Amino acid sequence: MTERNVLGGELQPCGTEPLTGFFRDGSCSTAPEDLGSHTICAVVTAEFLDHQRSIGNDLSTPRHQYRFPGLVPGDRWCVTAVNWARAYNDGVAAPVVLACTNEAVLRIVPLEVLREHAVDVPADPGPLEP
Repeated sequence: MTERNVLGGELQPCGTEPLTGFFRDGSCSTAPEDLGSHTICAVVTAEFLDHQRSIGNDLSTPRHQYRFPGLVPGDRWCVTAVNWARAYNDGVAAPVVLACTNEAVLRIVPLEVLREHAVDVPADPGPLEP
């Protein structure tokens, strides 16, 4: 079954440089074993990376044993819904690529909140309402 994005379309790839996703397939696909819900395709910023490090989620340091290269500002990465929401509540949410963000995130983060930080919302998002 094809996974859907938060806009109701087919889930688009998030990033391959570096290769992202819980399954390291470039997509924010999810499954029951993805306990962190790596479903938000974020364009990480320096502020977001600093925030993540401050809450114990260091996304900047390479961890080769997990095929994790370490991120730099501008990288697209499938981040966990809970940590993105925490950054949002703390005022440092990273921009979100909606077409690449898995609809599963809507159990944790409302679409309106994601749209506030979207980098790919069409001029008239009205028809995209679920």
